[in-house]
Order: sequence, then structure tokens, then C-alpha cells
Amino acid sequence: MSHDAPAPRHQRPDGVGDATVEALGKLSEALEVVEEARGHLYAFHRRCGTADLTLGESVDLLRTAGHPDLADQVRRELVGRNILDGRWSFQVVEEYDDGYYAAFRSLEQQARERLVQGRRHLFEAEMKEDRRTHGDPDHTATTDG
Repeated sequence: MSHDAPAPRHQRPDGVGDATVEALGKLSEALEVVEEARGHLYAFHRRCGTADLTLGESVDLLRTAGHPDLADQVRRELVGRNILDGRWSFQVVEEYDDGYYAAFRSLEQQARERLVQGRRHLFEAEMKEDRRTHGDPDHTATTDG
């Protein structure tokens, strides 16, 4: 394979127009935003867990410092508390993953399968072809591997 031409998986199939490639590019861009939001949700989940464990440590330290009533109140009202009605953060993550996220990924993949034989990132691949300097070893279309 020539390293100065895109890989076949990054070339639009015959008969696919610019509007389709652009529309799928926007759909892919939206999925990337959803992926980023998912990452923030997982970070939120981890921060909630860390906060709860740190609260437990504060309870122990308050008790050691001679403040058992405050330690009991923090333990009772905050340690292990739901972050949303009936849910800890892991349950929020699971609901997001199994609902909105799964549906979004599935529909984006279905659109690619239906319109461009499942090929990904065609818009970006064509942008790369337009922007790179052909013939420059630092601007090859593919890797040597």
C-alpha cells in the first residue's frame, strides 16, 4: 500500500456525496462530545466515591479529637448518602451507559453501516488529505506498519 494515499477504510465508498460525509461527520462529532461527557461522568463518580471515603476518615478524626456528637452527625447524614434520589454515583453511571450512551453509539454505528459501509472518520480523513503536504515524510497518509 502506498503511504501517500489514505487507507481504503478512510476513503468514501463510490456514490457517497459530500452532504452524507458531512452529516456523518457531525454525528461522529456529537458522539465524541457524548464520550467526553461520559468521561466527566466517570470523573464525577470517582470524586463522589473519594469524598465519601474522605468523609469516613473525617468521622474517625472528629471522634479521636473528642467530638463524638459531630462525628455521629456527619456519619449519619453524609457517609454513604445517595447523591440523587435512591442512587449512588455508580448507579447514575450505569443508567447513563445502558440508556442514552448505548442508544447513541448504536445509532451512530447504524448510520455508518447504512450509508458508508461502516467506515469511520471519513470527514476527518478527507480533511487530512486536504491539509497535509503530499510527499513530505512527516505528512504521510498512513503508517509504515
